Amino acid sequence: MSRHHLELMKSSLKSPLVQQVSRALQIPLPRTLKRVVALSYILEYAHEQTYNPSILELAKLDFNLLQHIHQMELKVISQWWEDLSKYIGLDYIRDLIVECYFWSYCIYFEQEYARARMILAKFFMLTSLLDDTYDTHATFEESRMLNVAIQSWDERDVSVLPDYLKKFFIKVMSNFVEFENELEPHIKYRNAYNREGFQLLSGYYLQEAEWFHHNYTPSFKEQISVSTMSAGAQALGVCILVGMGDIVTKEALEWAMGNCDAVRAGGEIARFMDDMAAFKNGRNKLDVSSSVECYIKEYNVTSEVALAKISSLVEDAWKTINQAHINRLAPLPLVHRATNLSRSMALLFLDKREARTSRRQWRAILSNLFPFRYWMKQNKLL
Repeated sequence: MSRHHLELMKSSLKSPLVQQVSRALQIPLPRTLKRVVALSYILEYAHEQTYNPSILELAKLDFNLLQHIHQMELKVISQWWEDLSKYIGLDYIRDLIVECYFWSYCIYFEQEYARARMILAKFFMLTSLLDDTYDTHATFEESRMLNVAIQSWDERDVSVLPDYLKKFFIKVMSNFVEFENELEPHIKYRNAYNREGFQLLSGYYLQEAEWFHHNYTPSFKEQISVSTMSAGAQALGVCILVGMGDIVTKEALEWAMGNCDAVRAGGEIARFMDDMAAFKNGRNKLDVSSSVECYIKEYNVTSEVALAKISSLVEDAWKTINQAHINRLAPLPLVHRATNLSRSMALLFLDKREARTSRRQWRAILSNLFPFRYWMKQNKLL
């Protein structure tokens, strides 16, 4: 109802309200990221009737000071990635370090979460490397051996791996040691949960690899039971908490690891939106059957019907997340951080449910948030 009325009113609105309504129609306000919206509002505030130049100046100063910290972090993590990628020497991996930092930034941009932000960005990148290995390069037997090594978490198991995976496995383990070293003595126990999340994710990746290598098309229910977990919400939900302050308790980590409704819904949003975009853009020959394809095959329906069904499941997942904010079964600040992961998906797909945000749109978003020419050139965004 509100969408209908906003669309009717839009043509009669003046700036800056018309821009604000346009953004709300594209991504509903509860699904937006405060930091991204703040940048737009800073540019529009001077046109408000209640405009106060002192407030605007303070807002710009605050934004720019924090932006400088983010730029320095991006420089540090880009160097970390350069060193890591050179050491492991895998030519099939994707360079997603800017995207991984951005997703971490979406969870928490505030200065006090610098440690948490850097740990999460590295975790994102390590899971991306793992995903690429299972998806595009390793044989099923190599995938199985890698998963065995990850589950045992013992450097001695490096001997069972093929040569090209040995350095990768060693670096995974050494980075988790570094994560633990970042934590104060009384919270080092959190890293065990972080490791368990990574191990669970590896198991889900292996299941998908088995389906692909055996040319198996799962039922719709079977597919989403695995793919919504391989989207990483459970593992990331835990990692989000690892580097945060004392508000994170053992009970909070158990809440995230237990795949509670809010965390599970985040995985559903990520998986379903990605599946719809992938279906629209055309399936990669190395992809396992998506939720859209499984629904079409099992229920013998058209792609339009399947996409409508998956889109409705996205809306149901958002309702679950909204309910989690009301029920407050976990501290609200923690629920809010987990929700930001889903909000980043809305930005990634611009809530269209049909295609990924274009490279041009990504360049505009990233260059506004991180105007740092070095990494933009390195990542071919200039």
